[in-house]
Amino acid sequence: MRQSGKRYHVSARTKPPAACLNLESTASMQQHWPAPERNKGPILEVLQRVLPGQGTLLELASGSGQHAVFFAQALPHWRFVPSDISPQNLASIRAYREQAQLPNLLAPRSLDVRTADWQLSELDAVYSANMLHISPWECTEALLRGAAHHLRSHGQLIVYGPFRVAGQHTSESNRQFDADLRAQDASWGVRDLEQIALFAEACGLQLRERVAMPANNQCLVLQRV
Repeated sequence: MRQSGKRYHVSARTKPPAACLNLESTASMQQHWPAPERNKGPILEVLQRVLPGQGTLLELASGSGQHAVFFAQALPHWRFVPSDISPQNLASIRAYREQAQLPNLLAPRSLDVRTADWQLSELDAVYSANMLHISPWECTEALLRGAAHHLRSHGQLIVYGPFRVAGQHTSESNRQFDADLRAQDASWGVRDLEQIALFAEACGLQLRERVAMPANNQCLVLQRV
């Protein structure tokens, strides 16, 4: 890791041999969602391009755990810390982690993004997919504020999902999706890119890049300054 040059090792003795794993029980706890399977490849391409060679990444609202395992496999010099607030999701992440047996994929943490202290030392990156539009705006503010607080200087926040640009949806399907979300919960909805960038700047984060993604989604790459 860049801050101290310390290396983290996981002894093979600390991991149960494959023969000891209850694979049937593990598989039954795994949630399998179509969206992560569709978008994991394009998101990985962004991570591989914008992240440095090694570091520690916190994933917020990890969901099923499919992204965490896929990214940890593809980026072996990065330590991945998945997290979620849902007990069901945390159980799924543990099941995927137990099956994958990756030394750089740490145990998932129960974490509410609105918590002031995420109980982690300086991070090299924070990543979150499809959280902002299915949570109140206060969670977007908390994500930006928390990332700015926990990232080291020049650390990056990568956010994936649909966003409005200049007050307009980028597609008719996103407009309908936004309406459906707000019908479910008035505090949900597709967020405005400019509002995010403005609040991020007040927190000490600068929007460095906006990457167009498949299915009318985008990746925002912000950096702590």
